[in-house]
Amino acid sequence: MDRRQFLAGLGVAPVLETALAATDALDAADRRGLAPEDDARDESLWLTVAQAYAPDRSLLNLNNGGCSPTPTAALAALKRHLDFSNKAPPYAMWKELEPHKELVRQQLARIAGADPESIAIVRNTTEGLHVCECGFDLARGDEVVISSQDYPRMRWAFRQRERREGIVVREIALPVPSEDDEEIVRRYAAAITGKTKLILMCHVINLTGQILPVQRVVAMARERGIPVIVDGAHSFANLDFALPHLDCDYYATSLHKWLSAPVGSGMLFVKRERIEKLWPLHPSDAAIDSDIRKFEQLGTHPIATFLAIAEAAALHEAIGIGRKVARLRFLRDTWAKRVLATGRVTLRTSLLPDQSVGLATMAVDGIEAKALAEHLWTKLKILVAPIGHPEVQGIRVSAHVYTSLDDLDRFCSAIEQVAKHGLPG
Repeated sequence: MDRRQFLAGLGVAPVLETALAATDALDAADRRGLAPEDDARDESLWLTVAQAYAPDRSLLNLNNGGCSPTPTAALAALKRHLDFSNKAPPYAMWKELEPHKELVRQQLARIAGADPESIAIVRNTTEGLHVCECGFDLARGDEVVISSQDYPRMRWAFRQRERREGIVVREIALPVPSEDDEEIVRRYAAAITGKTKLILMCHVINLTGQILPVQRVVAMARERGIPVIVDGAHSFANLDFALPHLDCDYYATSLHKWLSAPVGSGMLFVKRERIEKLWPLHPSDAAIDSDIRKFEQLGTHPIATFLAIAEAAALHEAIGIGRKVARLRFLRDTWAKRVLATGRVTLRTSLLPDQSVGLATMAVDGIEAKALAEHLWTKLKILVAPIGHPEVQGIRVSAHVYTSLDDLDRFCSAIEQVAKHGLPG
């Protein structure tokens, strides 16, 4: 089945010609057979892809790592499912639409290279990881290892268990930036004691975009009988990998970032043999203790959000992860190398291909990150993420597949002005 047929099967073709134009352009790129790095520089191709989105072009969103706009096909599907749900909610949502979620589960599993029966559809990374962090039986004195650069909500979950149950949280620091995987593995290994029961780690650190050597840490920890919970908020649909390659037992991600699915959609992966012993965040019937769906017992919720994941995933698959990663790295290198040339910019992120992809964090010497971010937004309507972590200060920049070189020129020109003249008084 080609991409046009696939989109037509989702009910997209009759009303959303922009989505079809994007898939046609991608089909043509496939026929050319160029390397992903060559396609990454083809502005005509990416302009067509960008038309599958409808962001407000009067502002520039370079915080796609926080949340990206939803493609028009997915947005239309969301509205369509909501309208249908509203006709008779108990029937439309529960009898008609809810079973369709299984198709989305299969689609996500295909992208992840995973067993569909190990994929739960949740609302975001936080919910997925909290299932794992709160679902293990831990006793007073049991230890967990985390990093000071883990996302705050994930750190809070274990810190709350520390306060409430008396577990011990051992927190390590990581280099900024890092280009030495051996050092990362060594730091996690050094924190392990005879009481260590769990490790939490990022696949991609949200502060800097740093890729961590998850596979190697998982292998090291498994030798010691310690499971690793992986925060994949910024890796799914942003890195070229499959979950079996990581070999982790637990992984969660948000789909509203790099997959561009609607806000309120996420994915939790738990290996089938680990499901039964992991407690769900929301209680479920014992009859489904071994079923991945026990982690989806939210009560009444808008199924439309979950079903609209399908169209965003279709666009992602049409682009192809290799081509997408090449484009994201090309965009990152474009702006990063230009602002570095000012002589007043410091990168908090390695530009080596195996160390980062779509996110990078920079700082202008002598300029406070929050003030720079506020200037970019209030004066120029450029949205970035200010980072004020004790170990990382700067602004995080994350373009997406709809971002153009003209957009980056606008950003770079603004940084060049600040580097030369400082912030306006």
